[in-house]
Amino acid sequence: MLRALKYCVLGLLLSLTACVEPYAPPVISSPARYLVVDGFINLSGVTVIRLSRSQSLALTTAPPFEAKAMVSIKDDAGALYPLAERLPGTYSSQPLALSPNRRYQLQVSTLTGRRYASDLVVAKVAPPIDSVTWSVDSKGVQLYVSTHDPANATRYYRWKAQETWQYNSAFRSDYEYVNGAMRPRVENIFTCWSTANSTSIMLGNTQKLSDDVVANAPLHLLPRNSYKLRVKYSLLVQQLAQTAEEYAYWEMLQKNTESLGTLFDPLPTQLTGNVHCLDDAGELVLGYVGATSVTQKRMFIDRSQLPLGTKYATGYEDCIYQDTIPLRLVNDVFRNPVNVPTYALLDGNFNPVFYLSSSPDCVDCRRRGTNVKPSFWP
Repeated sequence: MLRALKYCVLGLLLSLTACVEPYAPPVISSPARYLVVDGFINLSGVTVIRLSRSQSLALTTAPPFEAKAMVSIKDDAGALYPLAERLPGTYSSQPLALSPNRRYQLQVSTLTGRRYASDLVVAKVAPPIDSVTWSVDSKGVQLYVSTHDPANATRYYRWKAQETWQYNSAFRSDYEYVNGAMRPRVENIFTCWSTANSTSIMLGNTQKLSDDVVANAPLHLLPRNSYKLRVKYSLLVQQLAQTAEEYAYWEMLQKNTESLGTLFDPLPTQLTGNVHCLDDAGELVLGYVGATSVTQKRMFIDRSQLPLGTKYATGYEDCIYQDTIPLRLVNDVFRNPVNVPTYALLDGNFNPVFYLSSSPDCVDCRRRGTNVKPSFWP
């Protein structure tokens, strides 16, 4: 959400081509840095809230974090649940089991003493996810989510997704150079796993349906030759329930971030969230804080399940072996960490005669992920 807020919550329009003058609302040149509140109150687990400050699109650096604030959840009976700052600008609660029969708000007090609070919101209960499925067509691998609420009480849904994929580096390394000597490599640096959170805004509603049933809502599309599919791929889908007001906010944010680009697209709209400054009613605050339980489901796609003959990208297309290294040059070459031994050419007695090498980026898969197998991986 931080990325989306940076680009569109402020209503900043990307420059249009040809003779059209770029449009940028006054907020782009404002010296003020508005508080950005990213997160929701999790009824059934850990609440994570990220606080930052808005900045101009002209800046390419990450938005500045709002550190050392006091953050807490408050219910309509006055009970307080504090959040601790785990990382700069990131505040987390202990695992909570909050009552769905109460209303909740987020309270923030910055280091300078400025006070903010979200509106009291009703708590929503997310139903279980029925399935996360996929299909293959000419566009790629499309992933879907299905769910239903027998009580017809949810109606408005948002989904978050986290991808994990297994991959191999370009070259296997059988040796490592340590303390002036070559020895067999013990640690695996060939097979790794990488994880990334989806930045897409994924919404669905059943308001116009008689039954609260979501059937095969498109979630995520992977290119058919994606490097993420080359070995094994997993998607963890989290389901959140929303009020009509919160859904409208996210729907507008979705339109602002995904529907721009041509002269016929609508201009971005200044989003009005539900967080306010208690010390200055006229101060703009960015973000919407809802309260919901979270349900989730994980799925896997193995390469063996995909069409045969597909040529997958690797991400290592530019990798090459360097020149063969004779024994007399081993120390000179491999004392420099930019050279990593891969495997050896052996003589008739199976003794190394030459070594092949490549760069760490091509050999060490840890440059792009971790070699620690996730606990959920089969």
